[in-house]
Amino acid sequence: MNFALKDNWPSSWYMPAKAGATVQISIRQENAMNLPSGTKEDPPGCTAETLRQENCSTSGQMITTLWPDVTRDQWQDWKWQMSHRVKTLEPLARILNLKPHQVARYKRLIDIYHYSITPYYLSLVSLDDLHDPIAKQCLPDPRELELQIVGDNDPLNEEKDMPVPGLVHRYPDRVLAVITDMCAMYCRHCTRKRMWCEGEKGAVTLNDLARMVHYVRTTPEVREVIISGGDPLTVNMDQLDWFLGELGMISHLEVIRIGTRVPVVLPMKITSDLTDMLSSHRPLWINIQVNHPREITEDMRNACDRILRAGIPLSNQSVLLRGINDSAETMSKLSHALQRIMVRPYYLFQCDPVRGVEHFRTSIWKGIEIIEKMRGFTGGLCVPTFVVDAPGGGGKIPLQPFYLLSASDRDVLLRNYEGRIIQYYNPGENDSSSGGGSGRNTAEEVVNGLSRTHDTTKMQRRISKYKSRMEPVFAPACKPR
Repeated sequence: MNFALKDNWPSSWYMPAKAGATVQISIRQENAMNLPSGTKEDPPGCTAETLRQENCSTSGQMITTLWPDVTRDQWQDWKWQMSHRVKTLEPLARILNLKPHQVARYKRLIDIYHYSITPYYLSLVSLDDLHDPIAKQCLPDPRELELQIVGDNDPLNEEKDMPVPGLVHRYPDRVLAVITDMCAMYCRHCTRKRMWCEGEKGAVTLNDLARMVHYVRTTPEVREVIISGGDPLTVNMDQLDWFLGELGMISHLEVIRIGTRVPVVLPMKITSDLTDMLSSHRPLWINIQVNHPREITEDMRNACDRILRAGIPLSNQSVLLRGINDSAETMSKLSHALQRIMVRPYYLFQCDPVRGVEHFRTSIWKGIEIIEKMRGFTGGLCVPTFVVDAPGGGGKIPLQPFYLLSASDRDVLLRNYEGRIIQYYNPGENDSSSGGGSGRNTAEEVVNGLSRTHDTTKMQRRISKYKSRMEPVFAPACKPR
């Protein structure tokens, strides 16, 4: 199929051209090789650009139907993107091709759980795929109401741990500042979905921010502030600058972190003005949330590169979502793509038991299985930590496959990523103080200790018994290449 580019269309979209027509190459194609410094071209099949071009006949037509007169400059303007977010029933009915009897159902849904999608993020959706992982994250789903009886509005008890409004103090040395309820796009799996029922109020007042600053200033054990929302990068830049500056003047505060999805859902918002402002408040870390490889586009890569060039490290916190990234193959592709653009895969969160998101949740064993199939088969920097944020304010609990199988006074039984069972000698806690005061064991003492504590025959029996019992369970799903 040939594609021709209309002059005033976003450069990422094409319409079918008449037979025999010439193919006009878009700016996005011409610059496809101009990747951020330090990155490599994504392999075939892994890039959002490739997948978007394959599905352009459906999604592209929807974009041009909703915004027929948009120019390229407007498309790259974050203010235009924000002001043209899809957030009402009429465009939703057109996107989902709703039948008349379905409209009332969706109206009730978005009255309770509002939605908002930037034109940019909507352009990543493959509308002819009923199981599209991008669509699932942004488009309302009736199951949000059908499964409302499951879960809790605030399963993490954030509001009970707020010494001042909007500031959660749960861990001894850090606090979480919720400074807005507004996002560029509202993820359907959001942990703070409870805030949507109150509408889109935007950033908290300067007075509320000042109360947060005062609490941190008068609580010397706090060394880190994590700024969240909503999305902090939707807040007025001057107001965010002031808040960061006030925190930066607190002598015992060492680090500030920002959690945002703006580089993923609205990458054109990451301007040089914004990165210059953020850079002035280092040490500053930014955590983003990328849940699927198709979210890593050229625009997203460029946004991340601008942040990195400002001296701000980037980490990723994915959420384990049913039908989106609940496989080792998808998570491996995602981690590899993140590593190529210098974003560290940090956490893989078990989806929280929030009311209205139960259809996204997987078994905890699925998360452990994914880590099991990644560990050893790809580099350690690509393997995130799988965590459960415990209900009731219990905090983050890391979970991983079982590698320590058993232990005695002098040895432990370990399992490696291939499923091999390994006996490992484990020095005792007091071993370093023996050996005639030398701080080390003599060779004779080590040999004697081993002979006293190691029953080789018994250990071999343990290993054999364990292998026969557990080998079917721990057999690796794939072999290293």
